[in-house]
Amino acid sequence: MHDISGVVRGFVEEVLNQGRIDAVDRFFRDDMVEHVPFPGQGSGLQGLKEVLREMRTAFPDMHWTIEEQLTERDRVLTRFEWTGTHRGAFLGVPATGRPVKVWGMVIDRVEEGRIKETRIIMDMLGLMMQLGAVLPPGQ
Repeated sequence: MHDISGVVRGFVEEVLNQGRIDAVDRFFRDDMVEHVPFPGQGSGLQGLKEVLREMRTAFPDMHWTIEEQLTERDRVLTRFEWTGTHRGAFLGVPATGRPVKVWGMVIDRVEEGRIKETRIIMDMLGLMMQLGAVLPPGQ
C-alpha cells in the first residue's frame, strides 16, 4: 500500500510550492480526471499543467500549506490554504498587487502510487473579493 497522503504532500511541495510544473507527471496518472475543473481548464494532465502555470504566473510567490489530511482506503482529503501576491492576470482579472489567502479542500483518489481522480473545492468567491473583482455583500 502506497502512502497516499505522501503523494499529495509531495505534489504540494514540489509542484505547487517549488513551481516545478512538469513534475506533475510523477504525481498524477496519465489518465487522470479532474472532476471540478477551473473555468476554461482543458482535460487531463495538460489541462492541469496549463492551469498551474497560469496560477504560478498570476501568483509567482504562491505558497500552499496543508492544514489537515484524512485518508480512507484509496482516498485522501486535504484541507489547505494558499497565499500569494496577485502579480499577473488571473481568470480575467488584471494584476492588482494585492496579497491573497485562499482556503479549500481536495479529495484525491490514488491508484498505483499516483493520483487518478481529483475533486477540488476552493473559495473562489473569497479570492475574487480579495482581488476586488467582486464586491463584498452590502457594498
